[in-house]
Amino acid sequence: MLFRKKVMIVIVLFTVFACAQDKNPVNTKHSYEMVVKDLNIPWGFTFLPDNSMLITEKEGKIIHFKNGNKTEIKNVPKVYNRGQGGLLDIVLHPNYSENGWIYITYASSEGEDNGGHTALMRAKLKGNTLVEQQVLYKASPNTTKGQHFGSRIIFDDQGYVYFTIGERGNRDENPQDITRDGGKVYRLHDDGRIPIDNPFVNEPNARKAIFSYGHRNPQGMVIHPETRDIWTHEHGPKGGDEINIIKAGKNYGWPVISYGVNYSGTSFTELTKKEGMEQPLHYWDPSIAPSGMAFISSDKYKGWKGNLLVGSLKFQYLDNCYIKDGKVIKEERLLDGLGRVRSVNQGPDGYIYVGIENLGIVKLIK
Repeated sequence: MLFRKKVMIVIVLFTVFACAQDKNPVNTKHSYEMVVKDLNIPWGFTFLPDNSMLITEKEGKIIHFKNGNKTEIKNVPKVYNRGQGGLLDIVLHPNYSENGWIYITYASSEGEDNGGHTALMRAKLKGNTLVEQQVLYKASPNTTKGQHFGSRIIFDDQGYVYFTIGERGNRDENPQDITRDGGKVYRLHDDGRIPIDNPFVNEPNARKAIFSYGHRNPQGMVIHPETRDIWTHEHGPKGGDEINIIKAGKNYGWPVISYGVNYSGTSFTELTKKEGMEQPLHYWDPSIAPSGMAFISSDKYKGWKGNLLVGSLKFQYLDNCYIKDGKVIKEERLLDGLGRVRSVNQGPDGYIYVGIENLGIVKLIK
C-alpha cells in the first residue's frame, strides 16, 4: 500500500511538472457578441465588400454568411481532409472589387504519390458557385502524414501574394532544404508567376517561389499596419512557438535552433542561436499552439491600438500582446476558455472578429 502511495505521488508530481501551465493573466474587462453560430473549425474567414463573410470550414466547405443566413458555396475544390490538413485560409485580392479574385489554401491530393500537400488556388464567385479556378502553386511530394500544412495568405503593398506551408512532419529534410517544399514562406505574383527578384530564383534546383525558409508550421501571418513588415507566428514543438518578422532569403532556423524540446521532453538540439539564422521576435514556453493573427489598427479598443492578437488553440484564449520597441512587453488572455481560437481578423468596421472551434465567429467588444 505504501509503495502504491509513493507511485501515485510520483505520478502526480510528474504530471504537475510535465504539463506546464500558461501564466498569462485573464483580462475580464471585455465581452463578445456572437456573429456566426454553429461552426466546427472556422479555419479562415474574410469580408466581402458588402460586409458579408466567406468562411472556410476545415472539412472542405466555404460558407457565405450574409444577413444572418449561411449558404454553402458550390464547386469548392476537393480537399485532403486528414489530421491538420483540409480547407485552410481565404483572402480577397486587394483589388477584389475590380477583378473578383478570391485566394484559398487547402490540402490537395493532386499530383503523384499518395496523401496530400498544401496548394494555393484563386477563383471567382458567381452567385453561390466558385468558378474560374486556377491552382497557382501545389507543393510536392504528397505524403500521408497529417501534420503541418500551414497555412496563411496575405498580400503586400506591391500586390505580391505570400502564403505559408508547414514542413509536413519532416523536420530533418524539408525546412532547411530550398530544393524541397515545406517549412517555407512563399511569394508569387497574383497570377502565380515567380517574381524575378525572389531570393532563390538563380539557385540551381531551388523552389523558385520560396521567400524564406527554416519554418516549422506557420499558422499566422499579417502585415504590420505601420512598418508594413510581414509578421508570422509558427508552432514550435513542446515550447518554442515563435513570432518572426519575415525577410527575403532568411533562414529562421528550424530545427537547427529552437527554444523547444521534443513532446517527450527530450532534446533534439542544444542550440537556440546560430550565425546565419534569425532569432524570433518573441517565443512562448510553454507553447500556446498559436493560430490566427491580427493587429489592432483601429480606435475601437482604448489602450489596445497597435497590439497584436494571437489565438491559442492549446489554452483556448485570444492572446493580447502589447508591443513596444519591437518587443512583446505584456500578454493577457481575452475570451478566456471560450474555445480553441483558430482565426482572427479586424473587420471593415474596425472591430476584431474571432473564429472559435465548435462555436462560431464572435466580435470582440470592450
